[in-house]
Amino acid sequence: MRYFMRLSYRGATFCGWQIQPHDPSVQESIEQAMATLLREQVGVTGAGRTDTGVNARLMVAHFDVSQPLADVPLFIRSLNGILPRDIAIHDIIPVHDTAHARFDATSRTYKYFVHERKSPFLYPLSWRCRPGLDFDLMNEAAAHLLDYTDFTSFSKLHTDVKTNNCRVTHARWEREGEQWVFTITADRFLRNMVRAIVGTLVDVGTHKITVEQFCEIIEKKDRCSAGTSMPGHALFLWDIIYPYLMSN
Repeated sequence: MRYFMRLSYRGATFCGWQIQPHDPSVQESIEQAMATLLREQVGVTGAGRTDTGVNARLMVAHFDVSQPLADVPLFIRSLNGILPRDIAIHDIIPVHDTAHARFDATSRTYKYFVHERKSPFLYPLSWRCRPGLDFDLMNEAAAHLLDYTDFTSFSKLHTDVKTNNCRVTHARWEREGEQWVFTITADRFLRNMVRAIVGTLVDVGTHKITVEQFCEIIEKKDRCSAGTSMPGHALFLWDIIYPYLMSN
């Protein structure tokens, strides 16, 4: 029987979502905890592959078990009792046997958090920028992301994806209290894409490049032309939408 799992995690202590040979991952932690409870090996497939240090307010994953879970709330409590404190399971939902956490998602939303003033409370999950970034200009540039589909310039090199095309439907900076937050929604994302976009938008905000040059960087389809990849600690996978599940 197949289930969807809603969870969140802080990425600082993990090499990312996906299992790696020598470093702890979110996927490995969950699979080990589930094997302990169910006494069988259970593979967990996530909706995406967040990189080292990247956080998730909401990750969705699916898994199959040989027998239906007898008491889902008890199972969630037991799972949370085993998992490290940086991972929290929020919900487990039965779905049809062909439901797929990765391929069935119709959109994903990421947020990147930035603050200007030194803060002992924000820095673990937000990037401190230099004062005076031109966020109006950065929004002018970000709006052009909706005009393109090929984001090779913002993709990690030598990945195994078949296409670098994505459909961005929202990209904007907003002030939220002491922070500026960049929110971007698309049907899919490439590895390192959001962090590379934010880094290039920061170049716009410091007047290192113009909005026109930002568009030219996208059109070049060359990662070396884009800005630096921003630190992962300020990036969150924020929401994932499915046609048969309510948004969380």
